[in-house]
Amino acid sequence: RAIRSCCTRSAGMERRPEGRRKEAPEAAPDWAIRFFLDREGRMRDRALFGLAIDSKLRGCDLVKIKIGTLVTGQEIRTRALVVQQKTGRPVQFEITADVRASLLAWLERRGGSIDDYAFPHADHLSTRQYARLVDEWVTAIGLRCEDYGTHSLRRTKAAMIYKATGNLRAIQILLGHTKIENTVR
Repeated sequence: RAIRSCCTRSAGMERRPEGRRKEAPEAAPDWAIRFFLDREGRMRDRALFGLAIDSKLRGCDLVKIKIGTLVTGQEIRTRALVVQQKTGRPVQFEITADVRASLLAWLERRGGSIDDYAFPHADHLSTRQYARLVDEWVTAIGLRCEDYGTHSLRRTKAAMIYKATGNLRAIQILLGHTKIENTVR
């Protein structure tokens, strides 16, 4: 489970010297990462990965999610609302049944109060540590970590929805972009 330090982050599109963009790689097969995390018994990482896909949040927002954002009473919410750090705007997302089950298992094991971070590491998991985890997951399923990162997880569900609907405006809202031009990129 060594973390590859050679991996550098990119948003999936690298600038070429002549100014043209390289094509983004296909989305990492999320089922393969889920299988790996389940097989290794990594409950926290399984919950974190699932929430990353469902929420479509930037890493800085994902690592700071508190238990109270995800839980109502003794159950995991079907929808959650997070105010984005970058834009200051709220974004709502659905939490699928599979991810709710992973979160419930993790939070029951983790314990804590509604004011605690869902994914602690000292205070909360850092965005750098989250990026290292993503590198590890991607490498474990045999893909190049240079091609996938935390932003790949943010885009995964959005790309699937766009492919199914072709509705760019819906994707803009889901990702919390203020300008449609940012969504097109």
